[in-house]
Amino acid sequence: MSAGSEARESVPTGTKAFAGFEWLLAGRYLRTRRREGFVSVIAGFSFLGILLGVATLIIVMSVMNGFRKELLEKIVGVNGHIFATPIDRPLDDYEQVAAKLRQVQGIKLAIPLVEGQALASSQVGNSGVLVRGVSESDIKSIPFIANNVKQGTLDGFASTNGVAIGRRLAGSLGLQAGDTITIVTPRGASTPFGTAPRIKAYPVTAIFEIGMSEFDASFVFMPLAESQAYFNRDGDVNVIEIFIDNPDQTQAVRDRIEADPPRPLVLSDWRQRNRTFFNALEVERNVMFIILTLIVLVAALNIVSGLIMLVKDKTEDIAIMRTMGASRGTVLRVFLITGAAIGVVGTLGGLILGVVFANNIKKIMAGINWIFGANLWDPTVRFLSDIPSVIDWREVASVVLMALVLSLLATLYPAWKAARLDPVKALRMG
Repeated sequence: MSAGSEARESVPTGTKAFAGFEWLLAGRYLRTRRREGFVSVIAGFSFLGILLGVATLIIVMSVMNGFRKELLEKIVGVNGHIFATPIDRPLDDYEQVAAKLRQVQGIKLAIPLVEGQALASSQVGNSGVLVRGVSESDIKSIPFIANNVKQGTLDGFASTNGVAIGRRLAGSLGLQAGDTITIVTPRGASTPFGTAPRIKAYPVTAIFEIGMSEFDASFVFMPLAESQAYFNRDGDVNVIEIFIDNPDQTQAVRDRIEADPPRPLVLSDWRQRNRTFFNALEVERNVMFIILTLIVLVAALNIVSGLIMLVKDKTEDIAIMRTMGASRGTVLRVFLITGAAIGVVGTLGGLILGVVFANNIKKIMAGINWIFGANLWDPTVRFLSDIPSVIDWREVASVVLMALVLSLLATLYPAWKAARLDPVKALRMG
């Protein structure tokens, strides 16, 4: 029995919005039949397009959020939030300056550091490193170092005059805890013939893994007193790194320091040092959102084309319903339900798929690596050891809302065309 004959038997006479008759008829239009097979194929592709578009948007935005969160935590967690360097004279009163800085509201750590470039070598190879001189109490107060020691220990760090190195550096040089690493710097002792390189061997007392390949492959932590002697520092330090309670309050803490500085200092912060890097991440994130939104838009346009073809195919049925008393509103709602159903079901399916995938992305990546026998996530290229994912539910809600709005808008024109159809002309054409 055709939809037109059903309409003759069950067209409602009332004006109830979205009546059961309208849902029934919309459901029949969505089912696959031989005569409307091509229309059903278009509807299927529209559904898949919206589902994959929404899922991909959620997954990609979650990974981008994870990238920013992990990079921010690791870069700022190891390097500090604010950096204080001297202006008029060397920072030889660093202990007093650090003590005063720790009293400023919002500051939890103030760590004096000696920094210098050097070459680390072993019997296996050599690599450029950044040597950071720090006291034992201060290195133990940095969570990303103290909580991620994989070999050895930081106990007795100052007394043993050993060094702590990153896991990737240890791997590239073939070192284990207890082995010896040689540190070479061109700025050594001054002689009548010029400055001689300084070469000294140190025991590896600890091997840590921050989880960021660049840091794990380049950082060498040395006891503060030893680093001052090694880099010819006359009892002073390069910089005091300041860690604050909330990185988003950096400017407020800077203002407090500048209002009553312990001595003339030049202040810089993590936003200035990493501005280009995080701006690039933000631009990439916005571009990816726009590109992936186009997938949902194309799928919504497929809904338009599918509904227009359905309206043409159902012209006779629409005319019969109109002659039997169906209002233009009834016809409009039937096709609104038909098109919106594709968008709503596709969006909900994409929501479920995207959230499940984003929450289990590490397991899925591990399974893909196992199946293909390849490492699809190279940490030396992507900075982080694991692929991160952080779901922002506000973003998820905005993606779902956007997909639903686009799907609904896509149904308006075909539904309006169906409602405006003249039953007399349609029957004559039929």
